[in-house]
Parts: sequence; C-alpha cells; structure tokens
Amino acid sequence: MDTIASLFSFITTPVSWVIVQFHSVYGAIFGPDTGWAWGLSIVSLVILIRICLIPLFVKQIKATRGMQTLQPEMKKIQERYKNDKQRQSEEMMKLYKETGTNPLSSCLPILAQSPFFFALYHVLNSIASNDTIGVINDRLLESAQKAHIFGAPLASKFTDGASKVEALGSSLTDVRVVTAIMIVLMSASQFFTQRQLMTKNVDTTVKTPFMQQQKMLMYVFPVMFAVFGINFPVGVLVYWLTTNVWTMGQQMYVIRNNPTPGSKAQASYLERLHKSVTQHGKTRGRGEKAIVKAIVAKGRDRNEFERKFINGLNKAGLAAQPDGTVLKSDTAVATQTEDGATVAAPTTPRRQQPKRQSKSQRQSVKAAGESEPKTSLTKSDEPQDGKQDAKPAAAKKPAQKSGGGGRSKAQSGQRKGPQRPKSPSKK
Repeated sequence: MDTIASLFSFITTPVSWVIVQFHSVYGAIFGPDTGWAWGLSIVSLVILIRICLIPLFVKQIKATRGMQTLQPEMKKIQERYKNDKQRQSEEMMKLYKETGTNPLSSCLPILAQSPFFFALYHVLNSIASNDTIGVINDRLLESAQKAHIFGAPLASKFTDGASKVEALGSSLTDVRVVTAIMIVLMSASQFFTQRQLMTKNVDTTVKTPFMQQQKMLMYVFPVMFAVFGINFPVGVLVYWLTTNVWTMGQQMYVIRNNPTPGSKAQASYLERLHKSVTQHGKTRGRGEKAIVKAIVAKGRDRNEFERKFINGLNKAGLAAQPDGTVLKSDTAVATQTEDGATVAAPTTPRRQQPKRQSKSQRQSVKAAGESEPKTSLTKSDEPQDGKQDAKPAAAKKPAQKSGGGGRSKAQSGQRKGPQRPKSPSKK
C-alpha cells in the first residue's frame, strides 16, 4: 500500500491541501470535528474537480456523437476486411484521421478524475490507519477521525471488523447501514445516468454495435460499483456519490438543450423550440440560432424531427434562414421541396393541361363503340343537331379495288389525309 501511495504522492498533497482549505471554511460554521465540515469539504472537492473537467466533458460529448455517426462506416470496414485484422485496423485509423474523431476522447473525464479519486482514497485510508499524509498533520488527523457522517466514521468501510470500527468511535451496524445505503444510491445514480443516455439521447434510426455496448455498460457499471463499493471508505463513497449526481445533472442539462440528432430528446427539444419561435416570431439567443442554422444547412439530409420542425414553421407563416434567424412570410406559406430548400407556394393555382390519350386508349374507346374526345387533331363525320353531312358523295374518293372489295370510308374520329394501308397495294 505504501508503494501505491508513493506513486500518487504528486497528487495526494494537492488533494489534501484543497480538503484542508475547505475544512477551514466549513469548520468555522459547523465545527472543526463534525462530519458536516469534513463531508462538505469532500463534496466541494468534487465540485471543483468537475468544474475543471467541463471542457473535457464537452469533448466527450462530441467524440461520442462522432463515434455514433461512424458506426455504419466502421461496420462496413469490419465486414469487408473481416479476414484481415491488420488491414481492418489500418482502415479504422484512416477513418478516424479523415473525420477527426478520437475514440479515447469519450473516456477523458473518467481518466482525468481517476488520479484525484485514488489520491482521496489514500488520504482517507491514511486517516483510518492513523498516518499523516500530505498537509494533514496530527491535529487535523485527530479531527478527521472524530468526524462521523450519519453515525459512520469518515474512514470506515463496510468490510471493517467490529474492533476497528469501535476504535473509530462507532458501531458496526451504523457503519454497514450507512455504507449499504450509499452504495445503493451510488449504483442507482449510475444506472439512471446511463439509462437516460440510452433511452433519450441515442439516434433510434441507426442500429449499431455501439448501442449494444452502451446498453451492456448500463447494467455492468452499477454492479461494479456495488462490488467495489464495499471496500471504499465512507469518505470515498461520498466523493463517488457526489460525482455521480453531478454527472447525472450535467447530462440532463446537455440532453435537454443540446440533444443528439434523431433522438427522442431532439424531438422534445424541437417541439419546445417550435412553440417558442411561433410565439415570439423569432429565434432568441445564440443557442437557438445555432440549432436552426444547423438544421437549415442539412438540406435533404434532415431527419424526421427536423423536417417536421421546418414544416411546422412554414405552416405558421415563418421561414428559417441560413443564418439561423426566422422571417415572417406575409404573402404565402412556404413549403419544403424534395432537396430540402424552402420556397413560397404560388398564390394562384397553376393551369392544368388535359392529359393526352395514348394510342392503346384510343383504340379501346373505339372498340367499345364510344366516341373519342374532340381535339385539334381530330374531326368527326357524325351529323350534329340532326343535320346530314353536306359534303357531296362525289367529293369522296372512290374505293380502290383490291382483291374482292374496296376500302371502306374513314371512320369517325380518324385524322385527315391519306391513311396508311393495312397491306401494300398492288397496281
């Protein structure tokens, strides 16, 4: 244990110093030897660390979404080079380089706070072992050993024996009840955090192995916390429970205001944005303008929820602009074309041209004994209003002799001019 503690000595001293500074503030309010003073010092340490990790959290979100969009391409590469692992790895690295995606970016917040976690673990373990560490001297060590959180000493663990717990001024029952409740809360917060990520902030139109991995982690992580949590001191459980609650709240904020495209969270967000834009007649703030600008720029690549949002604005007489603003359309209601562009519908209906019948349709009409509609290319020989055809019979062409009979007169509805004979005539 001393060897491991020495490896983290570069971080245990800063962590112990930060805890002591917060303890001096809370100790003046609640008393230096109370569990509130030491417990709130650990909570404040978590908040300080997580605030510093916000830029890494933003990178994690971008990397996670980038990995989600690359999953179909990655699956194609795996199927194409399933028998050549080296070529498969080369193509994967080439894909990451072309898209600027780093798979390790999604693990940055966890990796960044791991040293602080281990440093805090060794600080609390030294307090339980009655050893000074970092800037915690003998006086602070004695004060920390007297601190109890809901009756459980700050440095006690679920697996501690009765003699060790009694030496810290508590009972084994109190320690196990408090640690068990905190382990359950820690596992539940981790499960809920992963569950809301899977059910609300995942593109449901794309089924990828990445979703299956996230679903598996949703059940694996809580079990891991429950198994390893029995070996954590109460102070470390306070640290880990606080960071889980912070992660859950931070993720809820991101899902609500910057959801993944194609997810249920985006559908809810666009409904709220549509209500706000139609109510005020404009986009408010840079966040709303950025969302509308991104949707307009997609064109025909918009998903179902984004098309519904644009069409909803069009029906309300509003048109989204490429710069993210929204303008009113007083003359006409805008409609969306197939290529994703937004145009104004004409105020007057377009004149519809009559459909021209095909040759087969005209022949079917004649076979049924029905007359064809008159057009500019047809002429009817049928009498109108009871009048006979005034054209003299002599003006008609005499029937040509071909075999046993002459050619019959042109039927009603046939075109003017000489007709093509059914068979070549012989002079």
